[in-house]
Amino acid sequence: MKQEALQLVSENSRSGTFFVPVEMFKEYVDRMQFPTAISFGTKTVSCEVAPHPDQKNEYKLSSDLWDQLMIPHESLIHVFQKDQTLYLGPLVGIFTAGFTQFNLRPIGERSLFFAKLLSVEKKIGAFYFVFGAHQIDWENGTVNGYFYTNEGWRQRKVPIPNVVYDRLPNRKVENLEFSKEVKERLQKEYDIPWFNPGFFNKWDIHQMLVNDNEASKHLPRSYFQPEFHDIEKLLEEFKQVYVKPANGSLGLGIQQLIQKNDDPFVYCRFRNNEENRLRRYSSLKRLVRRQFPFGLEEMIAQQGIRLLKWNNNPIDFRIHTNKDDEGKWCVSAIAAKIAGTGSITTHVKSGGEVKTVKEILHDIGATPTIAKKLHETALLLSEKIDANMPGFIGEIGFDIGVDQDEHVWMFEANSKPGRTIFSHPKLKGDDLQSRRLPLEYAVFLFKQSVEKQPELVNAHGTFL
Repeated sequence: MKQEALQLVSENSRSGTFFVPVEMFKEYVDRMQFPTAISFGTKTVSCEVAPHPDQKNEYKLSSDLWDQLMIPHESLIHVFQKDQTLYLGPLVGIFTAGFTQFNLRPIGERSLFFAKLLSVEKKIGAFYFVFGAHQIDWENGTVNGYFYTNEGWRQRKVPIPNVVYDRLPNRKVENLEFSKEVKERLQKEYDIPWFNPGFFNKWDIHQMLVNDNEASKHLPRSYFQPEFHDIEKLLEEFKQVYVKPANGSLGLGIQQLIQKNDDPFVYCRFRNNEENRLRRYSSLKRLVRRQFPFGLEEMIAQQGIRLLKWNNNPIDFRIHTNKDDEGKWCVSAIAAKIAGTGSITTHVKSGGEVKTVKEILHDIGATPTIAKKLHETALLLSEKIDANMPGFIGEIGFDIGVDQDEHVWMFEANSKPGRTIFSHPKLKGDDLQSRRLPLEYAVFLFKQSVEKQPELVNAHGTFL
């Protein structure tokens, strides 16, 4: 039985009791079957159920159960039932690293990012917090997590959460033993849904999609750990080639090779020391030898695309997709990114500019059907990646281009997309949507996990 998200408050007058709206209590009376246990996070205790004393459309929990379950504060919540147990929440933990000793900014420069994520708690109905490996008390099954409240950041001890949203900052941290141990223990010992479990490898994603008839038409021709003749062949056919790290992010390490018609020189555009650079070489062999002195191991060479342009600067599109409260993919945010003058990428840090899709299509006189193509392609690719990846994937950030024939190309898919585009004043709605959806998806995973649960308590109300 699913109830709408309602407010949960504390009650002092009666012990061991969960008070529910009158209509909900009538359903128990009609069935002559009452819940005997209540669960929050991974903690379960015995309880009685009674009608709300003031007949309000809210939940009340007696203060003794409130303390036993370690409810952090009053909040809007969902309640799901399986057999004789009521499940409150969900309690959703965002797993990350990089914590500091400063209460005002406990996750350093990313504190504002997490504060904005957590702020949707009251809109969705859940308890939402941030935690790291060192805040878990494995012996007692608790987490000393960071909640963002009206008074700022506060630490509260709560049970192990129902769902974990992975926001580790980079691959290096992800590959540390303590990160792997936390993930393994929470999934194996507690059977917790863990979504966005890892960073994507660009070549793995390419290989996953290249054999799919629908997806492959959106992939530029690419080579992993290319030989010299692979680059030579791409450059001869497409006149531009992009070489990038298979495990790169934020546009770091990308280099563009350019061969102009009737020009004996080969050019390389790249970024170095926060500057956009352009070098000229007398031959491709000299360029490769100089620009890639350590070889092309773990690199990808990809055909260049003749992209749509704005004021002669290439345009690509950042599209965020998320799963919603029914576990279905939707487009949560989309924006056009314009490359800065002389820049190899459209990243804002490299001088790029962000515009809405409507603005850019109007400015360049493109057909409105491009927006529809972008949405359809992003959803198609999301579903294909999701179908072929292990674990739960809740969001993907795509870098997608449109060529001058209006064909759509996927350049990259990122499992933990950046959010620089949301600084655009006209993308505030997209920003909110992209923050709401991960928590809505967590509610969906919570409901699924409840439906799979065996009866959790024995006659004494202790956890089995």
